[in-house]
Amino acid sequence: MLRLLNAFRNSRDGIVHVARHEAAFRQEAVLFIVSVPVAYFLSDNMLIFLALTGSILLLMIVELLNTGIEAVCDGLSRDFMKEIKIAKDCGSAAVLLSAFLAGVIWLSVVAGKLGGLF
Repeated sequence: MLRLLNAFRNSRDGIVHVARHEAAFRQEAVLFIVSVPVAYFLSDNMLIFLALTGSILLLMIVELLNTGIEAVCDGLSRDFMKEIKIAKDCGSAAVLLSAFLAGVIWLSVVAGKLGGLF
């Protein structure tokens, strides 16, 4: 039980750190809070609701991982290193792809509501 409590505290500390120091994560958190009631009204069933809110949550998860990668890279060296650039670029690309996925999911649902385009 103590191990579970410590894991929860570490997770909380990570979220608090990113919320305080990463503007992108704060924006995504606000987006998630706003998305929950909007997704409720757009959803015909629980699966659609979970796809809509889950896509934003996935974006936040990828942002957390990207921040972790950047922190490790910065801890290793602030000097330019090709390998560190690759790691940071890949983390950034992962955020971009997850944002794209969230956008496609949301646009598909909204388009379906507006006129059955999908």
